[in-house]
Amino acid sequence: MTTAPIPDDRRAKRNTAVLVAAQAVLGAQMPILFVIGGLVGAMLSPNPCLATLPISLMVFGSMTTAPWLSPLMQRHGRRTGFVIGGLAGAAGAGIAALGLLEGSFLLVLLGSYVSGIYMSSQGFFRFAAADSASDAFRPKAISWVMAGGLASALIGPQLNKLVLDAHPIPFLGSYAAIVALNLGGLLLFLLLDLPKGGATDPQVAPAASRRKRDMLRQPTIAVAIICGMVSYALMNLVMTSTPLAVVGCGFGRDEANDIVSAHVLAMFAPSFITGHLIARFGASRIVGTGLMLLGCAGLIGLSGTDLSQFYGTLILLGLGWNFGFIGATAMLTAAHRPEERGVAQGLNDMMVFGFVTVASLASGGLMNCSGGSAEQGWSAVNLAMIPALILAAGALAWLKIDQRRASVTSA
Repeated sequence: MTTAPIPDDRRAKRNTAVLVAAQAVLGAQMPILFVIGGLVGAMLSPNPCLATLPISLMVFGSMTTAPWLSPLMQRHGRRTGFVIGGLAGAAGAGIAALGLLEGSFLLVLLGSYVSGIYMSSQGFFRFAAADSASDAFRPKAISWVMAGGLASALIGPQLNKLVLDAHPIPFLGSYAAIVALNLGGLLLFLLLDLPKGGATDPQVAPAASRRKRDMLRQPTIAVAIICGMVSYALMNLVMTSTPLAVVGCGFGRDEANDIVSAHVLAMFAPSFITGHLIARFGASRIVGTGLMLLGCAGLIGLSGTDLSQFYGTLILLGLGWNFGFIGATAMLTAAHRPEERGVAQGLNDMMVFGFVTVASLASGGLMNCSGGSAEQGWSAVNLAMIPALILAAGALAWLKIDQRRASVTSA
């Protein structure tokens, strides 16, 4: 009688620790960008309906980057892609800062698009943690990397408070801080020890990889992508409009910062246990819990616009995103083959951020152009969550039915 060898995850744990630090340091720019994006847009855009366009362009940049960045990392290694992302983050913030100096909304939009390259590269931190991990450690590695966002939730908004008015031109200090975060954070990637192409087994033949349409015909992959799309898009839809709603309802920019900070904390704090929950209860149950929490967030958002209601909405929104998105990521990584990582993960992030782009574009229009007041706009944003939640819940239910049918057939 033989015992199964205990997997050696020392290398994976070291890489995970480095990626947690990168998520904390470089990731601190994301809450800053989401707080100031709509406010900068409201200050410079010719039409209030376009106020959230800087955030939309950043997400669009992420969507259009994923299809080429993921295969590039498959060929040349994760570190190459992460360095490209950090340099792009610094360049994007620099271009947006120049746009503020020149009073040019177009330059701010260009800088936002370039910042999207960093956003895309950060999305692959979670996959990089899984590359050298055993099957048992993989969901924990993914969730621990996402937990690095807990530190970014503390660093980003508080740093933004310090630099927000550091220059007579509003928000210029914020972009300068983002440049510094990117350039300083690049040093962390020197500590990574990852397989060059991201594959755990170098003997796997690349020719065995399926085409994208064949991957999408696999129910688990299709549902993982749908649930990831909905979880991320709804989080973005509501979070993008939150600073505008908070300020529009008579509160200050500091309150907007604090609410977004509480939201980002809720996004990442559960990550310390999400991997354990997935290992115990299964990814699909955790995704279903996330969708339920997102629905509860919308209900609180519809109930009013007091500070406590903003906090309640954004905290539940963050929790729902955590369970929904990390659960969907775990489903995806368990469903594709090792040699398909570059294509499958690039396809996933392209589709996820494509849907997020639509959500962020809709956010500004719903918030500023769907009623006569900030309160009416905020209600429209929360009502818009319903169709997407129905789509994801239906896809998850279909997957469970398909799996039961398959188990009965094979019995």
